[in-house]
Amino acid sequence: MAWQFALTRLCGAFALAGAALLAHAADPGAPPTPVTPVTDRYGDVSVRDPYRWLEKASDPKVKQWSAAQDKRTRAYFGKLPARQPMFDWLMKQATASSSAYYDLHATPGQLFALYNQPPRQQPMLAVLGQDADPAKARVVLDPNTLNPKGTTAIDWYVPSPTGKLVAVSMSENGSEDGSLHIVDVATGKDVDKVIPNVQYPTGGGSLAWREDGSGFWYTRYPGAKEPAERQHFYQQIYYHRVGDDPAKDVYVLGKDFPRVAEIALDARPGAPGVIASVANGDGGEFAHYLIARDGGIRQVTRFEDKVVAAALGPDGLYLISRQDAPRGKLLKLALDDLTLAKAQTIVPESDAALEPGGEFGAGNITLTRNAIYLREIVGGPSRVAIYGLDGKPRGQLQLPEVATVDEMTVMDDGSLLVAVKTYLEPPQFMRVDADSGRSKPTALRQTSPVSFGDVEVVREFATSKDGTRIPLNIVRRKGLKLDGSAPLLLNGYGGYNVSLVPRFLGAATRLWLDAGGVYVIANLRGGGEFGETWHTQGALTNKQNVFDDFAASAQYLVDKGYTSKERMAAIGGSNGGLLMGAVFTQHPELFRAVVSTVGIYDMLRVELDPNGAFNVTEFGTVKNPEQFQALYAYSPYHHVNGGAKYPAIFMATGETDGRVNPMHSRKMVARLQAATGSGRPVLLSINAHAGHGMGSSLSIRVNQMADIYAFLFDQLGMTSPLQ
Repeated sequence: MAWQFALTRLCGAFALAGAALLAHAADPGAPPTPVTPVTDRYGDVSVRDPYRWLEKASDPKVKQWSAAQDKRTRAYFGKLPARQPMFDWLMKQATASSSAYYDLHATPGQLFALYNQPPRQQPMLAVLGQDADPAKARVVLDPNTLNPKGTTAIDWYVPSPTGKLVAVSMSENGSEDGSLHIVDVATGKDVDKVIPNVQYPTGGGSLAWREDGSGFWYTRYPGAKEPAERQHFYQQIYYHRVGDDPAKDVYVLGKDFPRVAEIALDARPGAPGVIASVANGDGGEFAHYLIARDGGIRQVTRFEDKVVAAALGPDGLYLISRQDAPRGKLLKLALDDLTLAKAQTIVPESDAALEPGGEFGAGNITLTRNAIYLREIVGGPSRVAIYGLDGKPRGQLQLPEVATVDEMTVMDDGSLLVAVKTYLEPPQFMRVDADSGRSKPTALRQTSPVSFGDVEVVREFATSKDGTRIPLNIVRRKGLKLDGSAPLLLNGYGGYNVSLVPRFLGAATRLWLDAGGVYVIANLRGGGEFGETWHTQGALTNKQNVFDDFAASAQYLVDKGYTSKERMAAIGGSNGGLLMGAVFTQHPELFRAVVSTVGIYDMLRVELDPNGAFNVTEFGTVKNPEQFQALYAYSPYHHVNGGAKYPAIFMATGETDGRVNPMHSRKMVARLQAATGSGRPVLLSINAHAGHGMGSSLSIRVNQMADIYAFLFDQLGMTSPLQ
């Protein structure tokens, strides 16, 4: 692969040449940033890092620099006449929206749910009856009462099988650093000692109750007494009996798990045990264990088996396998013999992809007393296939044409509550009859003061560099003239097997459309929209495909007359922030403005971050020569070139982010401010009370949305319909 080494050296030469030119072009008004070069060697490649000092968040100089950046950004927004009216209007719409219920858990006679009730800052935990009538909902736990500042959030919760107790993980300031509370449902009071270190952004957290409610299995991290490099890794499973001292909780499983294990525990009514799904970091490999009610443990699958989800029912263990089936097939194992080789294929691979397990794909196999419901995805939209317990097909749930189903909850009578989401209608739950399969609306539906009756969603396809067709979900007002004049916002992600699926677009998109804009979501490779092949084509050394897909999508929208390059903006967050950085460094002329939140930019040092080791299975490691070449070839931070005419850029991050180190945003902004030759601003917003976005208060979320759209309106020369 001599040509690849040559390419790597060439990329390095460009990066160094860019560094040498930094002094000749700058973002006017940006705070000065000292250059203190550090040189690293990767094999025979030397890499210069001019802003290594910005990695140390605790350094007073870094704090001072960050404060100066945020002050400059706030001053920019303070001068925009559209910004405050946008915040006021968005908050008004949020407040006028009805409560939104989600994350349902059924127990005998009860239904638990998290729900938002604007203008309260944080979601609350409520209990309803099995009739799912929100008018009868009773608050069990309200973080807004516990902390009026709005910075205490519920990470997750699990009610006991009897519904008398509920285990709740809570954290502060968007940190996702959760401690476990055992709450009496009748009184809302803690009834046990708080258990720390049960949840963190690295591996998440999970819990499964014993059937009689006397105790539970839960995930735990080593904690503060361990060295820093161990504290948020090596997640293991412990057992706690209610009322006992947590310090005496019994170790169950996990000492042999990888450092980057991510454990999810699943217990279902009538099942003979608990399933522990163990992810090997974030790359899509899973192992599964059965923890029997008597405490016995049996490993059922290994990482190399390509089983990506499991559900334990009274009559067997159901598994989604991608072995020789990249879109997934359903296997069934008899409970008296859990030898994987003896599994029976009861649902073969089809044209749709069966959704995997993990943090973003739980609940993909739903079992009722007489049927199996499988969540499937076809390029973005969902469908739900129904089978008998023997695998015989029984049709599909009736859903809107472009919709998402992301929750299915089995009720006492065997019926299902199914969450249905679309781009243009607020989310709702349908009740599906267990015997007839017919569905009807429930009162668990959100209402919104904004409507999209004059809007349509069309799916078109761009052609990427290698000929792959990329689905585009184009949201536009009916009758739009394709004359290239409309401002357009293109959104993408492309990674971790995460699919961009239909979600209600809400007030901010309504504002954008009312200003004449078009909004587009691209289903890029790296996601799971078409199964594992689609994912692997955008992971590890294939990551460049994702950036090519996005660039091709943008060019398609220009070629078809939806917009022009001077009227087009891009937006992405987290892995989507990496996407933004790669695309605007590779194609600085393609967009007029870019919004990139909580992004990853220095791909040579990402694995050194607190959460970085979890990303190796997705991105690769610099320790592998071929993967290093790929990482260095696209790493946004290393491809900022002096004098390049970059688009206007707005980056936002949170100081408590445990998923993506905020140093990425600091270093990238510093390099861009020193390099850009366009005269357009490069802005950084840093929030001390936010992390990766999970657990952020309502006011923080609305403020950031107002920032984003005020920035886009300003840079694209749009007139706000609120003015």
